[in-house]
Formats: sequence, C-alpha cells, structure tokens
Amino acid sequence: MLTETLAWRAVLALHRLIAARGPDSERFAITPQGARAADAGERDDDPETIWVATDSRDGERLWHSQQSTDADAERVLDLYLPMVLAPTRDRPQVFAHLAQSLDGRIATAGGTSQWISGAVDLVHNHRMRALCDAVLVGAETVIHDDPQLTCREVEGEHPVRVIVDPRRRVGRDRLLFTDAVAPTLIICGRADPDAAPEAPVPAHVTRIELDAPEHKIAPEAIVEVLWQREVRRIFVEGGGVTVSAFLRAGLLDRLQLTVAPVLIGSGRASVSLPAIESLESALRPPTRRFAFGPDVLFECLLR
Repeated sequence: MLTETLAWRAVLALHRLIAARGPDSERFAITPQGARAADAGERDDDPETIWVATDSRDGERLWHSQQSTDADAERVLDLYLPMVLAPTRDRPQVFAHLAQSLDGRIATAGGTSQWISGAVDLVHNHRMRALCDAVLVGAETVIHDDPQLTCREVEGEHPVRVIVDPRRRVGRDRLLFTDAVAPTLIICGRADPDAAPEAPVPAHVTRIELDAPEHKIAPEAIVEVLWQREVRRIFVEGGGVTVSAFLRAGLLDRLQLTVAPVLIGSGRASVSLPAIESLESALRPPTRRFAFGPDVLFECLLR
C-alpha cells in the first residue's frame, strides 16, 4: 500500500534528483531506494515503483503505479509532482499560499491568524517550504505571528528564510533572528544615512538593502536578488499584502488559497487587487481543488 508518508518520500526523492541534474528526462522511476531517470522502453510493471512522466496529456495524471494507493497518497502525488517537474531555466518558480475564512479574511483586525485552517494545511505549508529554496514573508507576518518558517513537521530540508521589511521594523527578538537553524535574509529599505548605526545582525542573518519608494520594495527586485543567489523556487507564504503585490506584478506561477469553514466577519482581507469595472476583467485562471479535511485548497494556475 502506497501511504501518504511513502508518497511524500517519493516526491522528495524526485525533488532532490531534479535539483541536482534538472528535469532532463521524459520519465522517472521512484523506488524505495530513490529516484532515477527511466530507460527508454523500460517495463513499468514493477509493483514497488512509481513512474512519473514530465508532461501530462488530456488531463492524465503525471504518475502511475501498480501499487494500491490511499486517497492521501494520491493527493500528495497529484499536488506536488507538477511543481517538482516545473522548469526553472531563466527565472524562479514562484508559489504563494494563504489560509482564509469563508468570508475572505486571513486574520482578525488585530492581526491574529493562528490558526484559521487545520492540521492538514499546516503540513502542506511545511511541505511547500521543503520543496522551495526560499520561503518569503512580509514584515507584518513576522511581527504578529513570529514564525520559524522551517519544515519541522515533515521530512525535508529547511529553506532560506526571507523577510521583506521596507521600513526596517522587525525586532531582534523575533525567532528568525534568535533561531539559527536556517539562513535568513532581511530584504529592507536603504538605511537613513543620518540615523544611528544599527546593531550587527547574527551570523546566520544577511541584510540586503534595496530601494523602497513609499516604503515598498518592488517584487521584481526581490525575485532578481534571490535569483542571483541561486534561489530557483520561492514560496511566498504571507501575508495578504505581500502575496497581493506578487500577484499584481504577474510573478506568481501558482496561487494556493486554503478556505476554512469559519466566518470571521471582519479583519484583514485575503487577496487585494486594483478595482475593476466589470466581472469580465476578473482573473479566471485554471484551478485545481484538494480536500484538506474540512478545508479546501484551491490552486490557481497562473502561468
């Protein structure tokens, strides 16, 4: 039986192989021993092997196996394999995720957002971190939630943690400064030359200064900086202002919205875009849906 745990290990094995050599094969074989490129004409009836194609036709799945699989294992393979196989030749792949209520809120008016969605979505968030080179959040998320931004709930390697802090507001008491388990980048606005010098950052933290007109750093500049640092997959985890900025800039490949069956009634909105006059101007991207227990993840395929 192919379980959720085994399916996730298969995804990780393929992710590591492609990170090392690129998606330069039309078909891959994943076994308990790891992943490899499949030989042309190789038989696909081995009951312990998951066979993965690099492209699907007519909506077919990217994978097949002679093993019996449970629903959670199928969800893992269907959700993550397309991301693992996506090419990153000349720009990063950029994914974003938000958890929201039925009425489109991602936090209360005071900024509290833990926890709107349930345990399945938490594990999903950690898996997304494990599949990306960097996880990125805005300053408000760090100030209010004080996240660790690691993949401690699942197997996998911690990503580089990136904070976008145009006004240099994030305090040194936040976990991203005090916990050295993963490299951390602070992308901030340029320092005021007349201000007192700031204290040095810890050894695991690197500060990168960019132009921040009106206290905003262009998402294009952030992506370029990360690409130069060999970041090939970026996971924009929040908050709503940061995700919306990347969406407006046309930089998101996939936008994931996990909708929880809760009504908050007021508070911080999810995605915000410029006003439109007609629904004909609304974005209507191809969308996939996945059941996360009582929650539902909607994945918008943007490019």
